[in-house]
Amino acid sequence: MLFQIALRKKASALTALVTAAAIALTPLPPARAQSKGPPILRDTETEQLLREYTRPILRVAGLEKQNIQMVIINDGSFNAFVADGRRIFVNWGAILQSETPNQIIGVLAHETGHLAGGHLSKLREQLATAQTQMIIAMLLGAGAIAAGSAQRSSAGNNGLANAGAAAIAGPQEMIRRTLLSYQRQQEENADRAGVKFLTATQQSPKGMYETFKRFTSESLFAARGADPYLQSHPMPAERVAALQEFASSSPYWDKKDDPALQLRHDMVRAKISAFMERPETVYRRYPQTNDSMPARYARAISTYLHGDLRSALAQIDALIQVQPNNPYFYEVRGQALLESGKPAEAIAPLRKAVALSNNSPLIEMLLGQALVGTDNKAYTDDAVRILRAAVAREPEAPLGYTQLAMAYGRKGDYAEADLASAQAAYLRGDNKTARELATRAKTRFAVGTPGWVKADDIVAAKPPRN
Repeated sequence: MLFQIALRKKASALTALVTAAAIALTPLPPARAQSKGPPILRDTETEQLLREYTRPILRVAGLEKQNIQMVIINDGSFNAFVADGRRIFVNWGAILQSETPNQIIGVLAHETGHLAGGHLSKLREQLATAQTQMIIAMLLGAGAIAAGSAQRSSAGNNGLANAGAAAIAGPQEMIRRTLLSYQRQQEENADRAGVKFLTATQQSPKGMYETFKRFTSESLFAARGADPYLQSHPMPAERVAALQEFASSSPYWDKKDDPALQLRHDMVRAKISAFMERPETVYRRYPQTNDSMPARYARAISTYLHGDLRSALAQIDALIQVQPNNPYFYEVRGQALLESGKPAEAIAPLRKAVALSNNSPLIEMLLGQALVGTDNKAYTDDAVRILRAAVAREPEAPLGYTQLAMAYGRKGDYAEADLASAQAAYLRGDNKTARELATRAKTRFAVGTPGWVKADDIVAAKPPRN
């Protein structure tokens, strides 16, 4: 199940821009720098795989207890970055383009190097210093310009004014180069830390090298003749050569990925392709002549997404026969039925998916949606129970609160329905609607009750600053 939500929390424009340039494997395209943050994708199967990739790395990095989260960005380009010290962001394009688990694991190890090195906090200190230096330079330059203007008006001399302009531009360029040099050093340190973590977990750093080497080949022409000090990352060829030198000494350099892990990786890549790419692209990647499980998975999903439910269900059922305990096949079957207007038929496969996935909250939300969608009041209490459990473990997913509000509405519990609707609106970033609904919810709860307190918190919450 892949669906989009928006990142609600925002950083200042300056910090977000410089952090992206400093920490990203490749810079974020300008079009993604939207004030509300990039949309993200949620999928239990993909997130579980990424957690398993990062868990041993975070453990040896001393970050296992920091609750570092994996966040999938809705962007088809290859990119991964950290931006707030507690989350690693990965474009779906990075997962799709990584042909082996080791390649994306290498990227995640590099990003963990940034977290373990405290690069974000150190970068903020550098920014604060740079801003102070910039202010001083601008004040001195402005003073010289003012003095030059006074002299020019009396003697026709603009030399001092020109000197004032140079006094502003010169330090600005020096400060910018200093920051970029600092960022390049952070990238090199993250490379070394990533290799260290991979070696400590008995994994090969070859995937990291292969990924960075591919970027070198793609960007060599563009980088030729560029000023090295103006690169937000080390010159690709230099960086990859340094990486190869210390990574190839790892005793695990030639270690291959486990075949079972490679299959799971390929299944996730197939799923991403089916949900995110055009059907003709999916069928070029996974033609009918390809009878592998990933190819069949991709074609089944693409088939249901583009209208042929009967054929899609037959393909999914064939997958279930091969792997009867795969929760994600049942999830896709339920999602296909739900999105085709058959919520009652979706309930059984989604219950199976919940049971096999150890009660995944995202799948529970889908099951709750199916129960609510039947319009059968006999399912209402079950829907409320399941959705309350889901949002307790996934409190930042608007879908769960939206479906919970509908379930409470069916029960006639309008206070809880208003509160859940307010929570959904707040998570979507619709602060005006959230406050209006929470204000109404307060009038329906007894003063001081847990529901009243939650509603009051939403009313009193200040929207994040731009």
